[in-house]
Amino acid sequence: MEQLRQSLRDSAALRWGILLLISYVMAANYYFYDALSPLKSILQEKLGFSSSDYGWVVGFYAFPNTFLLMAILGGIILDKIGIRITGTMFVVFMLIGAFLQVYGTTDYFNQGGFGYGLFNSFLTNFSPAVKMMALGMLIFGLGAETSIVVVSKIIVKWFSGKELALAFGVNLGIARIGSALAFFLGPRLAIPNWQTPLWFALSLLLISLLGFLVYCIADVKLDKQNLAYNGVEAEEPFRLKDITDLITNRTFIYITMLCVTFYASIFPFLKYAADFFLYKFGVPETTAGAIASWLPLGTVAFTPFFGWLVDIKGKSASLMIYGSSLLVIVFLLFAFTRMNPYVLVFLLGISFSLVPAAMWPSVSKIVPLQKIGTAYGMMFSLQNLGLFAVPVVAGMILDATNKAITPEMLQNGAVLNYTPTIIMFAIIGSVGVLFAFLLKREDKTSGYGMELPSNATPPGKDSSL
Repeated sequence: MEQLRQSLRDSAALRWGILLLISYVMAANYYFYDALSPLKSILQEKLGFSSSDYGWVVGFYAFPNTFLLMAILGGIILDKIGIRITGTMFVVFMLIGAFLQVYGTTDYFNQGGFGYGLFNSFLTNFSPAVKMMALGMLIFGLGAETSIVVVSKIIVKWFSGKELALAFGVNLGIARIGSALAFFLGPRLAIPNWQTPLWFALSLLLISLLGFLVYCIADVKLDKQNLAYNGVEAEEPFRLKDITDLITNRTFIYITMLCVTFYASIFPFLKYAADFFLYKFGVPETTAGAIASWLPLGTVAFTPFFGWLVDIKGKSASLMIYGSSLLVIVFLLFAFTRMNPYVLVFLLGISFSLVPAAMWPSVSKIVPLQKIGTAYGMMFSLQNLGLFAVPVVAGMILDATNKAITPEMLQNGAVLNYTPTIIMFAIIGSVGVLFAFLLKREDKTSGYGMELPSNATPPGKDSSL
């Protein structure tokens, strides 16, 4: 009868309250990640950035998770030492990196302040501002990706066997409010002082650290209850076999590669979206930012809805095919037509809701909770390969296809040609469609039950992982 005693996670009010708290942590993360996006043209004007400079700064977000494998190591650390220490440590990394990036934009730094001489002494083809901001984005990315892994494990921990897909959907929806607000508020906050949006984003991250510390109190109580009621240890030791089990599982490989290609097309596009709308449709900067904000804002309702659908109907693998295919269609329409941008962003928002709402809860069907941090860490680390390379390549393509246009010409009304860059996003998305089809085919033989509702137990499920 002891095993029937209720724990904190059995209280719906507390369970959903915890979700709202940790979702704010992700929303602050997303806000800062996108805070520069509506300010690209301002960076070109105030700091003399080129499109390639901008691409390097935003691309360095993914550097530690791509080349240093920090998301994988973060996931391993998470599974080994637990949610509380890991989460606190990496949220602090976010805060430090965010401060350095904002510092790199300040007049104090750029007029010879602390660190300017050092950053002016190497790689002289790049300004000290570019290098300081890239370093800040690197440290922020080191913390941000693992903090998302931590939040994902928290959701599985509190909602496994309950409304798991809906919880992921609500979490992503709230997080993307952060992205939407970054696009919407950024140009408006920049009117009196162009650096205000970045300082505001930094303050949101500070609050997120305080919020995570509050969560830790509930996590301690839940772990004590799990141990007292069911004899369940909070964490299990990491084994090297955990990684070999994952990389030899074709279902996990396919869902990971879909994750990489899908996010490598849509997130880098968001980095250029406001600038793209500015030149493609000839709208003011505030309007361009508002159009871009519709993409993450539209997912606020759609992602929880699709998560709820997955919980009660299943069809995760099919939804991933539909979502990744819609992504490619929208990019092609962006490249070759002048359709109403609000309509296209609305459709892109549906795609941006379908795939994540189906993908993230599906991982918990492949991997048990004790290894979920390592699994998510591997996915995020490989995803960051695209998040590092694609913004850089996009900036290079943009510069290469607009060689004759100088920053002075842009200030006088010249227009950038974005078509080749958007075609590149469509090509990357097309590879994702292929992996979505492979994933659905593999699910039929692996028996993980991705087409089944969240609470259904698939017959003959392979539990070797």
